[in-house]
Amino acid sequence: MSSGTTTYLARHAQALLGTIGRLTRQPLASLFTMLVIALALALPASLWVFVANARAAVGGFANTVELTVYLKPEVPLDKAQQLARSARERSGVQAVTLVSAAEGLAEFREYSGFGAALEALEGNPLPHVLKVRPATQGMGVTEIAALQSYLEAWPEVDSVRSDTAWVERLRAILDLVARLTSVASVVLGIGVLAVIGNTIRLEINARRAEIEVTKLVGGSNAFVRRPFLYAGLLYGLGGALTAWLIVSVAVAVLAGPATALASTYGRRFELLGLDARAILAVLISGMVLGLVGAWISSARHLASIEPRS
Repeated sequence: MSSGTTTYLARHAQALLGTIGRLTRQPLASLFTMLVIALALALPASLWVFVANARAAVGGFANTVELTVYLKPEVPLDKAQQLARSARERSGVQAVTLVSAAEGLAEFREYSGFGAALEALEGNPLPHVLKVRPATQGMGVTEIAALQSYLEAWPEVDSVRSDTAWVERLRAILDLVARLTSVASVVLGIGVLAVIGNTIRLEINARRAEIEVTKLVGGSNAFVRRPFLYAGLLYGLGGALTAWLIVSVAVAVLAGPATALASTYGRRFELLGLDARAILAVLISGMVLGLVGAWISSARHLASIEPRS
């Protein structure tokens, strides 16, 4: 390694260590600045976690979608059984359950509370019903709609009911929240730039006399700017690490209730936190925003400081 490179790295190390020393000498101010940055970064990260968990939950609950096929009243039981076998042979069908008219009437009598009134009926007004469960793999809303159209085309079928509408509505809401997350990230990123820029401006004003002396003895703007760039970088890194901590604590606190809620629907669900890519994105975003904010502020304010003659 050449002497020039060694000197260059030594100056950067000196600027970095000096900046760390200044930040630790004013811990409260540094902590509050990093906390503001952390809150700005934690909000979009939290929205991202919410969307990721909601998409996972929707994917799980979407697998419980069921098609209810109401046969025409005149269809006999043996024909309904034949139709159930035909439905099972259809690709994309996981299971088919036949609920006969007699079983349906018995269930209605048990749970409706109109048992005595039903005794007055001369016949059974309920039709045979097929409950068709689509396959859990490779069946999106489009494939389920195609399966529904296939069943509706049977001449023995009166109507087919599907409960996929809520899945589509929820997915549309999640797409909207994902867009909102992107917008919030941009807006809060601008806020981080403003916070770091103002912090660096205050530090430059506080060290104005030192900067004037440095320039008087030949220090360049790049040399004077270096510690402020490291300050912005450290502010951004500290804020990003704090944001990661905030989101992780929130996920840990909510994991138990989320699991309990999913169990009431007969599902097993574990709350997801920030994965490795998301953590890296938060850290890089914080550092880049800190560096850019410090660069803009220092370039603007250092240019106006010149040594007095």
